[in-house]
Amino acid sequence: MPERWVMTDVRAGYGASSVIDIHGELHAFAEDSLMDAYANAVEAGSSVIILNFADTHSMDHDGVGLVVTLLSQADEQKRRLLAAGLSDTCRASFELARLDQMISIYPSESEALATLQATA
Repeated sequence: MPERWVMTDVRAGYGASSVIDIHGELHAFAEDSLMDAYANAVEAGSSVIILNFADTHSMDHDGVGLVVTLLSQADEQKRRLLAAGLSDTCRASFELARLDQMISIYPSESEALATLQATA
C-alpha cells in the first residue's frame, strides 16, 4: 500500500479571508494538519476561509467528516467556509454528503476570491 500523505498551507486571501491549500489526500490521518491550518486561519482573523482542493488527490468518508467538523466550527464562530478546485471525485464526495448544499463551491480559488471582491 502506498504511503498516504497530506500537507496544508495557509495564506492570506482577499480582505479578511484565508486560503488553506490542501496537498495530497484528505483522509483520517490529515486531521492534525487540517485542524492546525484552520486554527492558523482563525488566528489571522479570517472571517472567510477557502479550502483549496486543487492539489487534493483523493478524499474518503473520513475526509468528508473533517470538512464537516470544520464547517461546524466555522458556523459556531460565525465564519464562512468555501471550497474551491474540487476534482470530480472530491466533488462527488461533497454531493454524496450534501456538503454542496452547506458550503459554496467554486471551480477555482481565483473565482472564489473574485466573488469575495465583488461582494465587498
